[in-house]
Amino acid sequence: MLRTRLTALVLATIGLTAVLSVPHAEAAIGPSFVDNLNSFDTGRWHKADGYSNGGMFNAGWRADHVWFSGGVMGINLDTASCPGGCSGKPYASGEYRSNDLFTYGRFEARLKAVKSPGTVTSFFTYTGPSDGQPWDEIDVEILGKNTNQLQTNYFTGGVGGHETVINLGFDASAGYHDYAFEWWNGGTINWFVDGRLVHQENGSRGALPTHPQRIMMNLWPGVGVDGWLQPFRYPGRTLTATYDWVKYTRY
Repeated sequence: MLRTRLTALVLATIGLTAVLSVPHAEAAIGPSFVDNLNSFDTGRWHKADGYSNGGMFNAGWRADHVWFSGGVMGINLDTASCPGGCSGKPYASGEYRSNDLFTYGRFEARLKAVKSPGTVTSFFTYTGPSDGQPWDEIDVEILGKNTNQLQTNYFTGGVGGHETVINLGFDASAGYHDYAFEWWNGGTINWFVDGRLVHQENGSRGALPTHPQRIMMNLWPGVGVDGWLQPFRYPGRTLTATYDWVKYTRY
């Protein structure tokens, strides 16, 4: 699919953003935790600021577009200007990234997605050259064109193309739901929605990731990927994805 053909470009641009945020020499292997996202925990997280992932990402990151209020974390997408220009991107949004890397275990988040064609609301893990490792990634993505569905995917050594679309049976933009994946050493990746197993990868479609990864959450509009996300048209108001909590249990 189109996203697979863009793999090389995204690898370069995601790797650049990680270089600009936290050097790999600073990363440690993180322990189990529960974060209720009541406030910005700088010991565990950092906010992307003043740059863009480039490629299919049509927004620059602003730290002030990740906020905390009322017991939730929000990520805004709007037309605010971006510090440093962000490569001339017309939109601004937020990305929340763990300081540490995390290995095999259960990764969970409770969130409410954005409904708007052309957008992606995400909860995922990622590592790459900026961490001194190949590009490995495990994805939970809700596409704004159809928030009754969940898309799963993974990358190993920069090779993706393992997308699977899951029918949720509810509108992910209408309320909070729990999304999780279990990443097992040498075995499987299992995805869950509200505690229910909805998909499994066992390596039959390609080797599974093996490298410790950062936990990340973001909201972004696409460009040049209309066949995947549909065209993005700004609705004239701020779009906001909200996250109630995030958990990691090390196995």
